[in-house]
Amino acid sequence: MSKPRLDGKVAIITGAASGIGEATARLFAENGAFIIIADVQDDLGHQVMASIGPDKSYYKHCDVTDENQVQETVGHTFKKYGRLDIVFSNAGVLGTTGSILEMDMGDVDRTMAVNMRGAAAFIKHAARVMVANQIRGSIICTASIAATMGGTGPHAYTISKHALLGLVRSASSELGKHGIRVNCISPFAIPTRMSFQADGWDQKSEAMIRAMSNLQGILLEAGHVAEAALFLASDESCFISGHNLVLDGAFSVVNHDFSVFK
Repeated sequence: MSKPRLDGKVAIITGAASGIGEATARLFAENGAFIIIADVQDDLGHQVMASIGPDKSYYKHCDVTDENQVQETVGHTFKKYGRLDIVFSNAGVLGTTGSILEMDMGDVDRTMAVNMRGAAAFIKHAARVMVANQIRGSIICTASIAATMGGTGPHAYTISKHALLGLVRSASSELGKHGIRVNCISPFAIPTRMSFQADGWDQKSEAMIRAMSNLQGILLEAGHVAEAALFLASDESCFISGHNLVLDGAFSVVNHDFSVFK
């Protein structure tokens, strides 16, 4: 029998109390990793820990917009478990929808604080631990098709995800000499808790996503993103860094207004 793909590794996953983060926490644990569930949703986080098992996971309250909490989470993890192999910076917010003519700059700041600044803080402090202890780690961020396209999300969200992609590429350029890989995953629309909290989002969302999708016959789910994260966390992707793994069924490379195949 082959050993689990993440056998003996320790992973911090932010936003792991629900959605993509929860699905990834469960999949990583099934593949042999010990998981630190980092989130601000305490009740949900404890429920996820209980269902995975306290022998395979630990819940840690962490607001990614507070660098002190990020540093403490990373430090606590290394001190308690003796290593830190994987960080999946997944916590994110959608922000509010609306015209750029009426854009709330406070919302821009809040969205950037979670989606970009929180990821930057985790990369900073996780990399410090990995470099100091010669750990060839894997750092993964959840981006979006909005990281490379306009019009696929609220303005503040799109700005933050473009910045996140730049952060991943910049960090990978420095950390490569330490054997640390930095990548991101850019999913198409997924009906998660965050999505259903978007302004104007209703129960017709799944049908809308299916109608927009280029690749028919399948709906992208949190588990599919978790599988991509597992690949980037594992040794199977040992020479992949600075990469944006797009999970969009070719949506971002197809001209939806014109096709010779229609």
